[in-house]
Amino acid sequence: MTDKTINVQINGQVHQAAPGETILEVAKRAGVRIPTLCYHEALESVGACRLCTVEITHPDWKGWKGYVTSCLYQVEDGLQVETDSADVREIRKTLLDLLLARCPKSDVIQKLAAQYGVKSTSFKENEDDTVCILCGLCVRVCAVKGCHAIGVGGRGIEKLIAKPFNQPPPDCIGCASCAHICPTGAIPFEDVNGVRKIWGHEFPMVRCEECGEPIMPEKQLAFEANKASLDPSYFTVCAACSQKKTVQTIKTAFDMRSIGVADEAPAGR
Repeated sequence: MTDKTINVQINGQVHQAAPGETILEVAKRAGVRIPTLCYHEALESVGACRLCTVEITHPDWKGWKGYVTSCLYQVEDGLQVETDSADVREIRKTLLDLLLARCPKSDVIQKLAAQYGVKSTSFKENEDDTVCILCGLCVRVCAVKGCHAIGVGGRGIEKLIAKPFNQPPPDCIGCASCAHICPTGAIPFEDVNGVRKIWGHEFPMVRCEECGEPIMPEKQLAFEANKASLDPSYFTVCAACSQKKTVQTIKTAFDMRSIGVADEAPAGR
């Protein structure tokens, strides 16, 4: 904590926070579950899915209360938060009803909606076969990576995650960060026979010098090495083999030390 400690009340329990922390950050640290879909702690929050909405009030607000996205709202001293009130549950229920209409075949959305009593959507189901909820996590992680290979296209009901001119994105390095961060598995990729297929590309994979297992696409290796100003050979051993080598190095050093200690034992003992 910093010099100034903030006291915030979450579901009747007082928790300490630092200036600048959001309600969601404090709640997660306190073990209070707030559902999220578009949030990832490695990225700046944007509040796209609104699912982390909570109810807030304050003794100085003379009975007024409001509803905010907890991933964006920063705590203040004396703030009182309810994460699962009747009104909050109703808001989430409506949001999930809409998400279920957009992605009726998404297992993730179906399970989450069921937790709030939504077994089927009350809106017209989307006719497109998609499980993309347009949270934008994939676009944001690609931008943070420094590639900007994909983006958001269209507006309103025409909005979608898109490739430039609907062609395999030239700036894609095949890292699959977008696929791994997607909360609903909307971005398909596969690694087959040392080749990664994603976004219309086929990326040859670099194989581990020790075990021969694929590590990453060649294009990604060149990108990562250049970005970190490292020799490309730094990336040519997989994590498992690298760990084994480290363990063996430590074990060898320990064995040598043991031999050295034995050799230096006092005479006459």
